Amino acid sequence: MFIIETDRLYIREFTLTDADFIFELMNTNEYIQNIGDRNIKTKSCAENFLADKLIKSYQLHGYGLFAIIRKEDDAIVGMNGFVNRETLPHTDIGFAFLPQFMGKGYGYESSRALMQYAELNLKLSPILGITSKTNVASQTLLKKIGLRYIKPITLDEEDEEIMLFSNQTEFSGE
Repeated sequence: MFIIETDRLYIREFTLTDADFIFELMNTNEYIQNIGDRNIKTKSCAENFLADKLIKSYQLHGYGLFAIIRKEDDAIVGMNGFVNRETLPHTDIGFAFLPQFMGKGYGYESSRALMQYAELNLKLSPILGITSKTNVASQTLLKKIGLRYIKPITLDEEDEEIMLFSNQTEFSGE
């Protein structure tokens, strides 16, 4: 079931049948470098990640990270959506795409549609974004969808400093 349709994309909840995609995505160099190694080393690990993280988020919050599907061939090109982290005061938007689908506008197209969905349907406000200082593509996309840089933060004591963005200009980060 699609929750959103754009000109080129369908956006839907993940299911356990998407384990091959999750395995592939989370083992790309780009994902590991920019987001982190989630230790998804088997299809079974991918299924557990889907059940314990993504699908569970839909049950708990009514939203989460969604599958981004290209209409022309029904290929899953990436994931995009919303994450609730214990270390952040508000929901943040997150996205990751397979390398062969980067730079084609799918991130912007899906993010723009999801931001509108968050405002109109989910009533989420503010929406945050986080990214590493070296991930210029993510920084650019966050700005393009209306988030602005707020300040550097660390999610926990052992993490490196990352960049915090928000779509609310009055957001203090507290």
